[in-house]
Amino acid sequence: MSGEETTSVSTHILDTSTGSPVGSVAVELSARGTGDHYRVVGHSKTDTDGRCKDLPALPEGTTHARLTFSVEPYLAHSQAAGAAFFPEVTVAFAVTPGEHYHLPLLLNPFGYSVYRGS
Repeated sequence: MSGEETTSVSTHILDTSTGSPVGSVAVELSARGTGDHYRVVGHSKTDTDGRCKDLPALPEGTTHARLTFSVEPYLAHSQAAGAAFFPEVTVAFAVTPGEHYHLPLLLNPFGYSVYRGS
């Protein structure tokens, strides 16, 4: 690295219909620089507290990052109908070098919300 500060990402998922954390959801982190295409830089899975704390630092030169949550298995299992309306949730966001980005996903069977946390 050439002295640029590390840019990190963490996340967690909360099922707002039950008020419970969502564990065992696969999460993919992708990054891109100016004019580039997204490249996968890491994978993780939410723990029993719904948190994903072990995502890798973003590569130097990253201007945008993207989290993709594979929520279909969780939603299909948690719904009486057994079908998930949202198979995945993808969130793209702008990146400033040296910042930490915590993006909580608030999930329910027919909606979701995300925000920049701390």
